[in-house]
Parts: sequence; structure tokens; C-alpha cells
Amino acid sequence: MRFALDESHEDFASSIDALLTKSDMPAVIRAWNTGDTAPGLKVWQRLAETGVNGLLITEEHDGLGADAVDLVVALEQLGRHAVPGPVVETVAVAPALLAAVAPERLAALAAGSLATVAAAPHTPFAVDADSVDLVLHVDGDAVSTATAGEQHASVDLARRLFEVSPGQALGSTSFDAAFDLGALATAAQLQGLGRTLLDTSVEYVQQRKQFGRVIGSFQAIKHHLADVAVALEMARPLLHGAALAVRDGLPTASRDVSAAKVACGDAAYLAARTALQVHGAIGYTQEYDLSLWITKTRALVTAWGTPDFHRSRVVAALESGVAS
Repeated sequence: MRFALDESHEDFASSIDALLTKSDMPAVIRAWNTGDTAPGLKVWQRLAETGVNGLLITEEHDGLGADAVDLVVALEQLGRHAVPGPVVETVAVAPALLAAVAPERLAALAAGSLATVAAAPHTPFAVDADSVDLVLHVDGDAVSTATAGEQHASVDLARRLFEVSPGQALGSTSFDAAFDLGALATAAQLQGLGRTLLDTSVEYVQQRKQFGRVIGSFQAIKHHLADVAVALEMARPLLHGAALAVRDGLPTASRDVSAAKVACGDAAYLAARTALQVHGAIGYTQEYDLSLWITKTRALVTAWGTPDFHRSRVVAALESGVAS
């Protein structure tokens, strides 16, 4: 397998990065945290205009007809900027489900509608079910619309979690492929979050002084940041390899997705812990932008399958002799 991204992928990533860099994402996220979704929805509309919402939707339904590699490229950038809202559900999971049970709804999704999904046991609550255009509920292989119920708190204030009540039945489809896309997209988000946390920490330690020296000159801090950089770089080929496996329908796809989810989650969590260590007490405060990335990382580590679940899936695949 070839893991290097081509020029079109790099250009796509750059266009998303440029769009989000201009959007004052900390202010957008804080508004979303308080229930003011208007600034965030404007960002989502701009993303839809670049094709992000319609990545996995066929051209027949006004999408781009792209694949899992493009998904990873886009979701890593959305992670880097900590975009609020049902990112994974709208871009990855809902298109897979609707293509099977309600393809007539895909064009609206590609145009900028937001969707969220609840699918127990791994995703029992629907993210932002009170502010999206479509809520889906999955029970086994049965897919239906749903309505928001009781809200539950998340460590990430930008992730409002809701119980849902099933509504209109849409049809049945295997949920396995949609789940793998959800886990893969979450892994990509975590990779992006981890990269921003590392970059922010490196910038901070080059400015912060102690005992007359910038703290980035201390060997202990250099080693901690190097460990984060290595963890993120080691996770990247697993992420891209999983995307290729999903794209090509390989028998190892589920195993590879789980390996990527674990590696990206571990690397991002290490980045978050290290960022807190090098920033000191300021890193704990909600007023400091770093906290927005740290709390989202903590929430996504267990989203779309916990680390224990994905590790067990890797082990089970290896024990069953799934080809490498």
C-alpha cells in the first residue's frame, strides 16, 4: 500500500484549513457551547460549499463521490480546528445509512443539512440532536428517524448529548460499514486535534520563560514533546492504511480501523496531557483556547467505540487469522 497523499488531497486539506483559519474557531466553539449555533452553522455552510458534507455522497445525489481517503483528509482538518457539531455523524455515518435506506435525503445533506446518529451500544446518545436537520436511530440493522429527548452532559461543552425516541422507520441495512466509517472519521479528528495540541505546546514553550530561560530549552520538556510527535507520526500510517482498507473493501478493514482509532486516540490523549503539563495551570481554564481542544480530545477518545472495544476487536481479528 502507498500511504503518501497526492497533490489533490493536499490541496483539499489546504482549502479546508484556510477556510477554518479565517473563521475564528475559538469564538465559534464558545458560541456553540452556550447554545448559540448560528456562527457554527455558517461555518458548516461554507464547508458544504467546499464539498465536505457530500464527500461520501454520490454525484447522482449532488455529492462528490469521494472515498475513505478523502474522508480522512477532511476530518483531520476539522479536528485540527475543533469544529463543533455532529462532524462524524454528518460527514461519515449518515451518508452511509441514508444511501441504503433513504437515498432521496442525500441531496439535502450534501447541500449543508446536518445529521446526527444514535446507535447503541457504542453510540447511545445523539450529538446535538436539538440543532440538526435530521436525527437517525439505529437498532440492530433497523434505521429510523428520531426525536431528541433528555440531554446529558459531556466533558466537551460543544458536544450536547441526547437520548432519542425512534420515529418513522426508514428501512434496514447492515450497520457494520457505517460504524467503521464513524470510527475511522473519529480517528482522523483525533489525529488533527493532537497535531494542534502539539503545535500549540511547541509555540508556548518557545515563549514562556522560567529562571531566565525559555522552558522549551529544558531537556525534560523537549523529551515530552518529542514523545507526542513520535506518537502522532506512528499513528498516521495506521490511519491512512485503514482508509485504504475501507476504500478497497479489504477483509482487514474493521481490524485496521480499530488499530487506527486506538493509535490516534492514544496519541491525541498524550498530546492533551502533555499540553496541560507544559502550559501549567492556565491550561485548565475555560478562558484559554487550549481547553477547547483538550476537552474535545477527551470526549472523542471514547466516541464511536472505546479504546478497550477497539483493542479487543484487533485481538479478535488476529486470533481468527484475518489476513494481513
